Amino acid sequence: MKQKVNVRNLSLMALFAALTAVGAFITIPVPPVPFSLQIFFAILAGALLGSRQGAMSIVIYLLLGLCGLPVFTKGAGLSYLLQPTFGYLLGFVPAAWLCGKIIEVRKSSSFRTMLVACFSAAGVDFAVGCGYYALITNLWLGKGISAGAIFYSTFLIFVPADTLLMVLAAFLGSRLLPILRREQLISH
Repeated sequence: MKQKVNVRNLSLMALFAALTAVGAFITIPVPPVPFSLQIFFAILAGALLGSRQGAMSIVIYLLLGLCGLPVFTKGAGLSYLLQPTFGYLLGFVPAAWLCGKIIEVRKSSSFRTMLVACFSAAGVDFAVGCGYYALITNLWLGKGISAGAIFYSTFLIFVPADTLLMVLAAFLGSRLLPILRREQLISH
């Protein structure tokens, strides 16, 4: 289904770009990758705005940060591309898209559909994030960190907290999406 981009949709994309930025600063510092609420807002963007507009809201967020606005956890600007954790931010784009696409294809806003969509999206984000982290730390920074250490420190320790966030995103998505559709605030 083709979604129209109008002032309302642009406003919703800007809102989720802003929420993702706010989520960057709600953190628990866990080395080497800080725990934040960004993944929650990125995936919720896909769930509520749909695949295209959810992903675009994250692209807007990334462009703002890469242009120098301090919306990332550890700074801003093009040099942020060399942060090992930037892969998680890049992963938000396909994660938001996948979350929205699963909901669109299933034509359902049930909690079960949302749960499948949110966990699938989180898996994509972790795959992109862990892969990028390994490339930057080992190839660019030359640290020689083992795959096991990367798996533990960039994925495994986040599973409990991110599981809770995905359940919360699925719950909110299953409650909010029917309301947004009924009020015609979204077009998917």
